[in-house]
Amino acid sequence: MYSKISIITVSLNSEKSIERTIKSIIKLNYNKNKIEFIIVDGGSTDNTLKIINNYRKYIHFFLSEKDQGMYYAINKGLKHCTGDIIGILNSDDYFYKNALLIVSKYFRKFNIDYLFGTVKKKKIHHGFHKNKIWYKFDIYPSHSVGFFIKRSVQNIIGNYDIKFKYSADRDLLYKLISNNKFIGMPTKKNEVIGKFSPDGISSKISFFKKMLEESKIRVSNNQNFYLVYLLLIMRLSYYFIRKFLRKN
Repeated sequence: MYSKISIITVSLNSEKSIERTIKSIIKLNYNKNKIEFIIVDGGSTDNTLKIINNYRKYIHFFLSEKDQGMYYAINKGLKHCTGDIIGILNSDDYFYKNALLIVSKYFRKFNIDYLFGTVKKKKIHHGFHKNKIWYKFDIYPSHSVGFFIKRSVQNIIGNYDIKFKYSADRDLLYKLISNNKFIGMPTKKNEVIGKFSPDGISSKISFFKKMLEESKIRVSNNQNFYLVYLLLIMRLSYYFIRKFLRKN
């Protein structure tokens, strides 16, 4: 039995990588009638739209217009999802051919609400450390490529909060994980879902912007302000100590 899985891809001037992303969907070893492929483009001005148009028969919903960024585009895609499970695949990432077979197996066998699949960046990233969410966000391999959630649970948690320009995915995961009624788990280390680009937006954010926004996420989700402030000071101190040791 196959679960219906909706995949949202957002793009903006992605002519160098979007075709590989689309082809990875087409080549999936999964019931094609159970894949819903959604592309939301932010008004690309390069050859991205031309490439997408070459594969329109594989795309169930497509929209191209200027928007307010990646998470805004994902929210637009969520409105059109009809699958039992939702995944995000950015336009510079791609799935391995057995990705959705692995995903569907976990949701059926363990009756989970969300899944963190193993992904390959520069190396294999694996695991899900739920109990560390109170002091760190790096508790999972990747939001795009590896993260899947039941649509019914996504509807309860809500959309991505676009006031968090760089880390709305972390805000959503904080809400999800801190709600103890939802159950999630990782795939095995050798069950690699896909390849995550090391050159995405997350790699271009300064450490300070990242830390500041993550602190705002914690406060927004009612984590103790003084604890958040302490965590911020500790992370900044650790950053400067490591930087100093590298130079000496």
